[in-house]
Amino acid sequence: MSISRRNFLKVSGASAAVLGLGLVGCSGGDDDASSASKLEEIRERGTLNCGVKSDVVGYGFLNTETGEYEGLEIDLCYQIAAAVLDTTYEEAKEQQLCNFTVVTPKTRGPVIDNGQCDIVCATYTITEERQQDWDFSEPYRTDYVGIMVLKNSGITQMSDLVGKVIGVSQGSTTKDAILAMLQEQGVEGEPEFNEYPDYPSINSALESGNIDAFAMDRSTLNTYMNDQKQLVQPEIEFGAQEYGVATLKGSDLSQVVDDTVNELLENGWLEQEAEDWNLL
Repeated sequence: MSISRRNFLKVSGASAAVLGLGLVGCSGGDDDASSASKLEEIRERGTLNCGVKSDVVGYGFLNTETGEYEGLEIDLCYQIAAAVLDTTYEEAKEQQLCNFTVVTPKTRGPVIDNGQCDIVCATYTITEERQQDWDFSEPYRTDYVGIMVLKNSGITQMSDLVGKVIGVSQGSTTKDAILAMLQEQGVEGEPEFNEYPDYPSINSALESGNIDAFAMDRSTLNTYMNDQKQLVQPEIEFGAQEYGVATLKGSDLSQVVDDTVNELLENGWLEQEAEDWNLL
């Protein structure tokens, strides 16, 4: 009897999840998470619940003109839905088999834990600490931290940031990345940090002069870049951010997600998506 590649991924993925093989940050989980089948729950529901961004152009963005979510991460959610629900990517998009919930850096983990979302695909950086609580797929995209300032701010070097106020997102890893970079650059002294609940709030604070700089992944900063703004020493690449799809730790969904991401990396789909959304 022949078996499709998609079905093979589902069968092998479910088996591998039980055995605890190969997944970034996957280590079995507790008995409750392991015994309940997340795959069965999603298939009975008929849709995949996804936590995404709504304000990062090219990744997860809510187009107010069309009322539709768009970006690489939105498309990736549909690919995962297709794998779980045994259909094609095109059919998953046409039938809208993904339910989207907007998440922030602070809410990404909780929406998985409380069952509101099956996956979170929202520029979620893989860290050792996060891997203790959630499973992550292989990285589907790597970005770097950037520091954006107004061109008339007088800030042109990393050392100019000492004593300045930098806006960062709540729950992000940006602050630690900046402090580590400044230390590596031999900069004496530190900036101050203000945390905000979302990116538009940080951008508004920058434009109104309440903070001196807006720091986040460069992909995010690109959403807010204009002729009045610039990155501070963009040639300094630091704080590599490897984005992964997060799932409930120890669930049978985790391996299917990882298999799908790996397949899309191998066949060039993710690379083409990055080009289509002008992320390269």
